[in-house]
Amino acid sequence: MMEASLLSSFSSTINAPNKLARLSEKWDWCLLRRKKSSLAVCQGASSGGNAKKISGFSSAATLMDAGSLVLSPNDQKVQKENNIAVKDLVPFVEMHDGIGIVKFLKGKGFFITGGTGFLAKVLIEKILRTAPDVGKIYLLIKAKNKEAAMERLKSEIISTELFKGLRQTYGKSYQAFMLSKLVPVVGNVCESDLGLGDDIAALIAKEVDVVINSAANTTFHERYDVALDINTKGPCHLMAFAKKCKRLKLFLQVSTAYVNGQRQGRIMEKPFYIGESITGENSTSDTLPGFDPLDVENEIKLAMNSKGAYEDNEVAQKMKDLGLERARKYGWQDTYVFTKAMGEMLIDDMRGDVPVVIIRPSVIESTCKEPFPGWMEGNRMMDPIVLYYGKGQLTGFLVDPNGVLDVVPADMVVNATLAAIAKHGMAQKPDINVYQITSSVVNPLDFQELSRLMYEHYNSSPCMDSKGMPINVPSMKLFSSMEDFSAHIWRDATQRSGLTALASSNGKLSQKLETMCRKSVKQAKYLASIYEPYTFYGGRFDNSNTERLMESMSEEEKKKFGFDVGSLDWKDYITNVHIPGLKRHVLKGRGV
Repeated sequence: MMEASLLSSFSSTINAPNKLARLSEKWDWCLLRRKKSSLAVCQGASSGGNAKKISGFSSAATLMDAGSLVLSPNDQKVQKENNIAVKDLVPFVEMHDGIGIVKFLKGKGFFITGGTGFLAKVLIEKILRTAPDVGKIYLLIKAKNKEAAMERLKSEIISTELFKGLRQTYGKSYQAFMLSKLVPVVGNVCESDLGLGDDIAALIAKEVDVVINSAANTTFHERYDVALDINTKGPCHLMAFAKKCKRLKLFLQVSTAYVNGQRQGRIMEKPFYIGESITGENSTSDTLPGFDPLDVENEIKLAMNSKGAYEDNEVAQKMKDLGLERARKYGWQDTYVFTKAMGEMLIDDMRGDVPVVIIRPSVIESTCKEPFPGWMEGNRMMDPIVLYYGKGQLTGFLVDPNGVLDVVPADMVVNATLAAIAKHGMAQKPDINVYQITSSVVNPLDFQELSRLMYEHYNSSPCMDSKGMPINVPSMKLFSSMEDFSAHIWRDATQRSGLTALASSNGKLSQKLETMCRKSVKQAKYLASIYEPYTFYGGRFDNSNTERLMESMSEEEKKKFGFDVGSLDWKDYITNVHIPGLKRHVLKGRGV
């Protein structure tokens, strides 16, 4: 939940499809889409492949679904004059079915880790809603026994509001349908054999087509040993199991765009290979003085050995400090993204002939459209700031005013994930493909705009205080230096607590309030220091692979599984979808 606990404590104190151009055996013609709005005909070998405009076709003529030729009345008139019959053209343009997402999902078996997490639940709901004839979906759940795992499945998935559409569709048969598809499996991705019993392991290995790793520890400043266990060793354990699956068509790793660490500028979608590091790729020579190349196995050993070297009362903090130290040495901003990057490295190192897809979303926020707008669970990265601002408890933050917050709605991430699964699950090529589902290049949301949208929303729809009175919030102040931010937090805390007014009249109360204010400032500064690598992030995530994936879809698939982040209207999303969603699903209506 990305440091939400820290904030809680603060508050209390058309790449055209491959088959688009199809050569007719009889006529040697092909139709090509050109800038989505004009048609050209190219003749094959007999004419040297030179493209020519079709005489009489206006630029309004388009190819729909890469197969249906649509002509306006004027086009039809001109077409008759040129003696070109539509029936003569249509047979030579193959109908484009897109990727075939729903077709691929039919009957497929899935094995998913992290299934009770926010994103995985949106994924499961979308699969069951759009492909009810999918095979079994095995969910690895950390629990004491089968009964406890089943209870978690029912309470954390089946009973949640996210699935209300399916509940309405199936009525009294809803739970029976869900239990016929979802199979809770007791286990732990941190264990070398995933903690699976022999019988269930054999069954999953026999029935599963797609393995998805969505398990992660997303705490920025986690203990190094804890983060390595789930984020680095976890994918390794799962890949070892995946290679035993007889029907395996694809291994998909849910990662994060921020595994790119402290890379700057436009960041391309490329995999990490074993031993790579950001510091290493930024060096001017093969070796830096005193710099050891990254060795993932050594990092795991270092964490294990270090844990035993500290006293019990200091081990937790020491292991947190160690993770941050190692991350920054190799060019990553924190333990979370460092261990996730090493997890990607191990996947590539181990995969052999297994087809692999790496999904790298940026900051995943509430659903944009499906299954309904604004669904959210828990405090995501930017949400505590948004909520505490609305409550009047946080009036400024440490950010680059011209910086960008890379945000993507959860349902778009899920749609892109399913498109990638179908595309590469059908192709089954033994390669690795990376998709960055991000907005910072195609549709950047800068912090100034975000703060303005927050102010506009809370001005028109304010939160209420304990007395039922609307809370008036000032414009969010953005600070580019820790000193200025600290000074603002101190002034704000003293004013809200009444410390300034009491300073001369009540010494004892004044001293107590001053202690509280100093604690608030300290917590805010620590929080800002944790978030600083993200609020001052200098990289912008390229998503060319993701855009090409979208272009390979049919028009019907784009409607059902769309993920065009460039089309998002941030004002509508932030003010009408996301913040109302937070109020409903996170605040549960409190103070609204």
